[in-house]
Amino acid sequence: MFWNPQVILFSEDVERLVAFYGTLGFHETMRMVTDAEAVHVDLVLDGYRLGISSVASALVDHGITRHDEGGRHTAVVLWTDNTLAAYDRLVRQGVTPLAAPRMWLDRFFLAWLADPDGNPIQVVQSVGPRLPL
Repeated sequence: MFWNPQVILFSEDVERLVAFYGTLGFHETMRMVTDAEAVHVDLVLDGYRLGISSVASALVDHGITRHDEGGRHTAVVLWTDNTLAAYDRLVRQGVTPLAAPRMWLDRFFLAWLADPDGNPIQVVQSVGPRLPL
């Protein structure tokens, strides 16, 4: 049901963090922009995927707060072919929902849940062709 797990780091300065990880050998594979500002960038190094997301976007777009604001600095991402089915299954299993499934940026259908320690988990599906990950 899931593939290509990913960790997301939330940052106040997405470009600064992308540049830093670039110096470590990561290369950019996907960029999501709103209002001419990067809100999320995916990086890869030797098959390992790392996402850098804007703290503001995490709060405004998804309702996810940082650890020092009662939330977390990281999240786990699980890609799926059916966000709604995955979300429903996890909620039935007792996983705590954080945000119900919905469209984001007209490209992704996603939902947020929490692991037993409260760490956010994003279940996401591409609404277009499956992304090359």
